[in-house]
Amino acid sequence: MSAEQSLAHTSSSHFSHFWSSALRSKPLSPASETYVRTNSGEGLVRRLSLFDLLLLGIGASIGAGIFVVTGTVAKDAGPGVTISFIIAGACCVLNALCYAELASRFPAVVGGAYLYTYSAFNELTAFLVFAQLMLDYHIGAASIARSLASYVVSLLELIPLFKDNIPNWFGHGHEVLGALSINILAPILLVLLTIVLCWGVGESSILNSLMTVTKVVIVLFVIIVGAFKVDVSNWTPFAPNGAKAILTGATVVFFAYVGFDAVANSAEESKRPQRDLPLGIIGSLLICIVLYIGVCLVITGMVPYQLLGEDAPLAEAFTSKGLKYVSVLISIGAVAGLTTTLLVGLYVQSRLYLGLGRDGLLPAIFAKVHPTRRTPVHSQVWVGIVAIILSGLLNVRVLSHILSVGSLVCSLQNIMIAFVLIYASSGRFSAFTP
Repeated sequence: MSAEQSLAHTSSSHFSHFWSSALRSKPLSPASETYVRTNSGEGLVRRLSLFDLLLLGIGASIGAGIFVVTGTVAKDAGPGVTISFIIAGACCVLNALCYAELASRFPAVVGGAYLYTYSAFNELTAFLVFAQLMLDYHIGAASIARSLASYVVSLLELIPLFKDNIPNWFGHGHEVLGALSINILAPILLVLLTIVLCWGVGESSILNSLMTVTKVVIVLFVIIVGAFKVDVSNWTPFAPNGAKAILTGATVVFFAYVGFDAVANSAEESKRPQRDLPLGIIGSLLICIVLYIGVCLVITGMVPYQLLGEDAPLAEAFTSKGLKYVSVLISIGAVAGLTTTLLVGLYVQSRLYLGLGRDGLLPAIFAKVHPTRRTPVHSQVWVGIVAIILSGLLNVRVLSHILSVGSLVCSLQNIMIAFVLIYASSGRFSAFTP
């Protein structure tokens, strides 16, 4: 055999090996294997109750968007923005039902959508799903960190000592060479949250619970106080630009609900996963829908939709009614909302890296779990480093443009989840159903 033929044979052999690996699916592990892994110190510890899972889903979904997106969409849809949120919520419920069904059928291990796709289709498809998720999560974490830093600085500037004395490069961002924007506070906040997540799931769950309860209480307070300032005449006409504006608005506000899938990635840390995961996924989404509807009705009832601001519409609406103290509470709620969204986003990323490390698709170091903290420290630190670099050098505008690439394939992923559910219903996974 000539050298050229040998090289061609070797290349063909490597390609065949790669293709056979890419098309293999992941066999489901029996519950006994999961039990052995957990009790041998290689798995994560089960500490999350149903209440923790509900707060996890709410914390991942409700961020600053509830205080901003409502006003932005209402500029076109008018009071009909309420219908936009209902339509988007209904679509998310269908998606959440798929996640809930799959969460109850699969072994209680990390992976979420990646695990479902790997088991139903093949390794290559699963890795592409992981890549899309990481694009969204990495860029999203950096963008949220920049916004959180800006909100924190705005709160600090309410104190006379700091007013006009905080340089832009510290929190708001200082433009350098066009695309670059230096920010110091965003990386500092990411370091603190990464430390909390490495410390333990119990500690991070406590922080998430405190922040989530704080923002939900503030949102409820805003709805109740705002209800007394509503002028029902502002709801007429309800759909000034017709159904098209409402449907267009639904496509925009859809991403305000994204986050409930984070619950599915906490399967290995849930106390009763097959019961609590479906309830946590659906329950957190329904709570978010109710809160969004309440905010929409209040904001469009307080101020005519044409006069709503776009940067901070809810805060401006209360300020116009002489309730400036509520605007301060809204800023605090935005900080709490962004903190929980960022915390859960970093948490989910590390669990996905852990899953790929276990499956051999990433270096084994990502699969290591701290022997006493029982957290994937290496994966968590890596996730933090990526977010720190991006948030310290790129502004929100640039990050958002990059993130839009991931959004293009987000709908494809949701369709894939539906196909996984149909495939699972065929009977292949029946041995693992409760």
